[in-house]
Amino acid sequence: MTRGIGGSNAAAQLADLARWSTPAAPITREERLARLDRARELMAANAVDALLVCAGGSLRYFAGVPWGASERLVAMLLPREGNPIVVCPTFELGTLRADLAVDAEVRLWEEDENPSLLIADALRQLGAMRLAVDPAMAFTMVEHIRKVAGSVQLVDGSAIVDGCRSIKSSAELALMRQAKAMTLEVQRRAALILREGITATEVRRFIDEAHRALGASGSSFCIVQFGRSTAFPHGLPGECFLREGDVVLIDTGCTVQGYNSDITRTYIYGHANDEQRRIWEIEHAAQQAAFDAVSPGAPCESVDAAARKVLERAGLGPDYKLPGLPHRTGHGIGLSVHEAPYLVRGERTPLAPGMCFSNEPMIVVPDRFGVRLEDHFHVTEHGAQWFTQPSPSIDAPFG
Repeated sequence: MTRGIGGSNAAAQLADLARWSTPAAPITREERLARLDRARELMAANAVDALLVCAGGSLRYFAGVPWGASERLVAMLLPREGNPIVVCPTFELGTLRADLAVDAEVRLWEEDENPSLLIADALRQLGAMRLAVDPAMAFTMVEHIRKVAGSVQLVDGSAIVDGCRSIKSSAELALMRQAKAMTLEVQRRAALILREGITATEVRRFIDEAHRALGASGSSFCIVQFGRSTAFPHGLPGECFLREGDVVLIDTGCTVQGYNSDITRTYIYGHANDEQRRIWEIEHAAQQAAFDAVSPGAPCESVDAAARKVLERAGLGPDYKLPGLPHRTGHGIGLSVHEAPYLVRGERTPLAPGMCFSNEPMIVVPDRFGVRLEDHFHVTEHGAQWFTQPSPSIDAPFG
């Protein structure tokens, strides 16, 4: 039996968990104000007069408001000079005041009113002629604003939003480090509860409860796959039952004050056969090659290329052909599980200190099994630094 797999149960593992003893500090008001200043610098560089940020990760990033997007317009308009303006439904005012972490003028709308008019009025008062729009904003909301904004030009705000969010501060790195450490501990304990016949649903339930026991907001997502299902990067519909000799793939994460973890472990329930072992070791080497390729100033795509070279030397691929790597090597991460920039061919964004990425060059053997090892790193002045240490071997995946 692979070391560290099985031998316990969910009740025993949950009873042994307590809230994280060294929680990372929250983002301060001063840091949020610095983010607004940085956004204004990027607005000037991109010749725009205001930035419109919708509910979601970016509103939380700039203003501390942790609301998800919905059909109701909740947004922050940031001018190049002066305080932000937050547009919000009237009935949400109390909650907004409790969440808002920066000084802002609040403009309210009732359910039978058109909130886009509030944005248009503010733009006219500011004399704004070019508005950068949050790339995550729903198309219909953008079009509603465009129709009432007169001669104001609406442009893509990615350069500003991503330009701010892609470079993490030391406080952000600490929150992400905690989230990832928590998830790795949950991964380790999930492996211990495995037994023949256990269902993927039981494992997912344990993972969510374990994350909550450590103080996270539950599991932000959870993929549990056994056997043939692992050959499909995000699994198959229906229930999975664990059998001796199955490949086990668990991909999960949690949030700490909005910041995400996302870690995947793949191992064998029982004893690895020769093919499983060979593919696992190629995957391990590809993940390390991607990490070693990280260098400030190099394009993001160079990391993806480094992983693929390992696979191609082993006779896999090339490109996205199977058996091989069917998707990009990694994604940015922070307040969103997947965010720009990405480690993929064609992504020329230069790597810069403070950027954070997943490293997961999955190998798929069609209709048989897949192996994904996923850990995250942040770019430093000299290369890359892991948030969590990669799995050391197929025989002892947790050391």
